[in-house]
Amino acid sequence: MASNSILCSSSYLNLRLFVCFLCFISRCCSYGELGPYNSFTVSSFSYPPTTIGPSGFRYIRVELPPWFSSMSVAMNSDVHRATGDIAKVPKSTLPLICFRDGSPPLPDVNSSLMDSVLVPHSNGSFKGIEALQSSEQCYPMQKNFTVKLTNEQISPGVWYFGLFNGIGPTRTQSKMINRAPAYSFSANITVEGCTTLTMWGPDCNQTINPLSCALSDSYSPADNSSEADFYNQTIEYVISCKNNFDTSCHRDGEPKFYSLDVVGVSQELKIVAMDVWLNETSSNKTKNASGINLICFARHGAIPSETVNDYSSNINKSPIVIHFPKVGRWYITILPVNLSKELGGSSDTDMKVCYSMESKLLECPVGKAGANCTREMYNLQTALRKGSGYFESYYLPVSEKVSPDSANFPLDSLLTNSSLHGEPDETWTYFILDIPRGAAGGNIHIRLASDAKINYEIYARFGGLPSLTSWDYYFANKTSSSVGSMFFNLYNSSENKVDFYILYIREGTWGFGLRHLNTTSGVSKFQTTTTSGVSKFQTTMSISLERCPRRCSSHGRCDTSLDVSGLTTYSYCSCDRDHGGFDCSIELVSHHGHVWQSIFLIASNAAAALPAFWALRQKALAEWIIFTSSGIASGIYHACDVGTWCPLGFGVLQFMDFWLSFMAVVSTFVYLGTLDEGLKRAVHTAVAILTALMAYTKATRPANIILVMAIGTVALLIGWLVELSTKCRSFSFSIRFSLNMHERMQAVRGWLKNLFKTIVRRFRWGFVLAGVTALAMAVISWILESSESYWVWHSIWHITIYTSSFFFLCSKASTASTVDTENQTLPNGAYELTRQDSFPRGQ
Repeated sequence: MASNSILCSSSYLNLRLFVCFLCFISRCCSYGELGPYNSFTVSSFSYPPTTIGPSGFRYIRVELPPWFSSMSVAMNSDVHRATGDIAKVPKSTLPLICFRDGSPPLPDVNSSLMDSVLVPHSNGSFKGIEALQSSEQCYPMQKNFTVKLTNEQISPGVWYFGLFNGIGPTRTQSKMINRAPAYSFSANITVEGCTTLTMWGPDCNQTINPLSCALSDSYSPADNSSEADFYNQTIEYVISCKNNFDTSCHRDGEPKFYSLDVVGVSQELKIVAMDVWLNETSSNKTKNASGINLICFARHGAIPSETVNDYSSNINKSPIVIHFPKVGRWYITILPVNLSKELGGSSDTDMKVCYSMESKLLECPVGKAGANCTREMYNLQTALRKGSGYFESYYLPVSEKVSPDSANFPLDSLLTNSSLHGEPDETWTYFILDIPRGAAGGNIHIRLASDAKINYEIYARFGGLPSLTSWDYYFANKTSSSVGSMFFNLYNSSENKVDFYILYIREGTWGFGLRHLNTTSGVSKFQTTTTSGVSKFQTTMSISLERCPRRCSSHGRCDTSLDVSGLTTYSYCSCDRDHGGFDCSIELVSHHGHVWQSIFLIASNAAAALPAFWALRQKALAEWIIFTSSGIASGIYHACDVGTWCPLGFGVLQFMDFWLSFMAVVSTFVYLGTLDEGLKRAVHTAVAILTALMAYTKATRPANIILVMAIGTVALLIGWLVELSTKCRSFSFSIRFSLNMHERMQAVRGWLKNLFKTIVRRFRWGFVLAGVTALAMAVISWILESSESYWVWHSIWHITIYTSSFFFLCSKASTASTVDTENQTLPNGAYELTRQDSFPRGQ
């Protein structure tokens, strides 16, 4: 027995050790995947350091699955700016990070809204982030930017982060030189998810009860004649969704969560509670709860609460009715409130409210929508444009009444002729289209044209059909539309023409509703019919997906790029020097002003003739070639930049301009030193290599002018040191060392005095002062340059920088006069010494 017990004990011990070992191995393997509260890392993106130049921007796309629990964003940048200084920085140079749900953000598409999208930020929290579904928010970029967004704040789907180095209409303007600083950033974005699909919340500790749906015939005319009469004898499809358990019970203040998926375009979602009663388990009683408050909250895409919800109602009194619910997942929260009042103030903790909840989803037959399912609804099919860019296409109704040969389709034959309960003043016609995945950087273009006055109102809504109370964008007339919206642009609309864009449209299903007024028997009072009953005036409509609005208004080019993830193509306009804005429609410079700016920018390079003339007069042929070539290259470069003449590619001209300008500045310093020809050629060769590298890599870098001045100063110092080492070899403390301190100090003073005299004789100091003044003016003009005053200060820069070179070249005294002056001094000293030595030694 003892041996058996020992054997059993050792076997049990080995089994325990083996189980512990397996648990340890499994824990080590899953530690990096599973987190607290049954969550795991869905995805983690690390973006290496990336530089964003002046007026540059980047987009980052992040997909959040339906089971995500939180998204953490951590960004590091080299932006060093105190919070109190943000208000002092112009928005054209302020680094920002922007967020938007569904499509890339555009913080400066509407100049009147730029201030409203910029909000303060404290690490770890966002204010009003729940409102991002229809707008966007931007925050000043900081050195360390961290935030965590949970599924209680934002909805699943596609989110976009936009990083901008300055915003405003000049962001898209073509700039030759931009003095604004660049900044770099690196990012890490982590998405956490719940391991179980029925769990929810930031900590995945809230249970979601999915509702089971099935087709119901409760609204058919045969079973319910009153309902059938209300629905105008039109058969609707009714989908009934219920909990898997017939009855749900929970205590006072204890919420329960449900989910419901709306797959297609629906007309109505109704949430009702039936058979509500109170259950007191302590006294084993059952009471009627007709007066109980059973608060229901509904929200699309995320769990609703008392503070954040789309719809709310006491469903024990009246159901929640959602007209035209959005496609996607809906979440429902039911919260019993003040149950103790039903018991006269009883504080029974075991008291529960029980009920049966049902959600009814009403759908119309194919091709029908709206009230009574009497409105016409058309699905729009995609037709690709020939020779178009990414995702560019137009949409046509699937109908025999529409020809596929044209992007414009006649509208009158598609309009709904029936009316609601005999009200002839309002009818609706609906259109449904899908924006494909990856096309969120495109723009929807809608146009209506007619020979008569257009009497239609257009409403657009993402995820469902629009109505008068539920829409994202609309146009009624020139004074009543979504013009104030951030992503709505209206163009050249009149009484017989409507033309507008929805910018950076979201991926997914879009519903468009055409509300036509004042109709009698389906004919508008603004239309005239012929004897055959055919309308004399015809209205046409077109819906297309385009890359850049209005082709950048013919004032720029439309460029296409990919976001950092490579999943979304977005288009943007690169405007010319005279225009800016998202669509290049903002005139920054008038045509007359552009002509004068071009003249000043090109003609100001004629100042290069001054140093070139002086170099030629002094027979300094190398300097003459450099200054002449620099002036010519700069003039041609600016002529190409303003759109006058481009004999070579813009990049080639830019390289030649900056390289020769750098060489001209350094050559001025080299000329001031007295180097022999061999050493001068060596210095010129080294400088040519360095400046070529600077011009090729980052020509417009603001620090280049400082680097060029430093290179020139070093070259000048090298020349002087070589000259001094040649002429002052006899002055050596190590060879002529004297213990007499007085004699040593006299020798040092004499050497410094001769050095000072040499420098004084070397230059004409009046020209030096003039050169320093001109150089100071050049530096001031460099600092004062901006996008608005670029042509003024850059023209002054050309004049002053070449003039300063001219004055510095003139400041160098001729070599012959310098040598004669020095020779006149040295013989006199030698004569005195000889004269002293000629006296008889006996005296």
